Amino acid sequence: MTVRLLAATGRVAVPWKNGGGVTREIAAGPEGAGMDDFRWRVSLADVGADGPFSSFTEVDRTLTMVEGAGMDLTVGGEHRRVDTPFVPRSFPGDLPTDCRLLGGPVVNLNVMWRRGEGAPPVVTVVRGGAGVAVPAGPAVLIVSLDGSAEVAGLTLGRYDAALLTGEDVLLRASGRTAVVRLAGRAPLPAPTDP
Repeated sequence: MTVRLLAATGRVAVPWKNGGGVTREIAAGPEGAGMDDFRWRVSLADVGADGPFSSFTEVDRTLTMVEGAGMDLTVGGEHRRVDTPFVPRSFPGDLPTDCRLLGGPVVNLNVMWRRGEGAPPVVTVVRGGAGVAVPAGPAVLIVSLDGSAEVAGLTLGRYDAALLTGEDVLLRASGRTAVVRLAGRAPLPAPTDP
């Protein structure tokens, strides 16, 4: 099994593709991929004002609101109210998407992937409490959303992440934690030094 800690400290806030907000990348494949050539990408996005989301051709996304009162999204002309935290919601990333905030800024966990490059990622949010078995996969990303989490010998604080490959693991969390199974997608390479 390989385990890679992706600490929240030091993540750089960069403008969205359309400049309407900022995002902090947690992980992407292949490693070093930019906004136009990733196969998959997981980030935390700050939405501070009403306006359009960036469009990504041939990309689908799953958005999970982790902070704030919510958003009223219009995706391809269809309204989708996002006002319950920690509930993943999927939609095409290339349909025009406009956002109206319901009560101030929000933070979203954003998982994006290219269509036709394997099975889509599966995003699950688990609650704290008893341990949860996380089955092995080509790549599994664990992101602590509130509270802390323990997995594969690591303790994750809020927004810390761990990228795992190769074996089943036990996840223990004091709060809500996202488990992103990146089935069929190449994982990030393991670091060369501990």
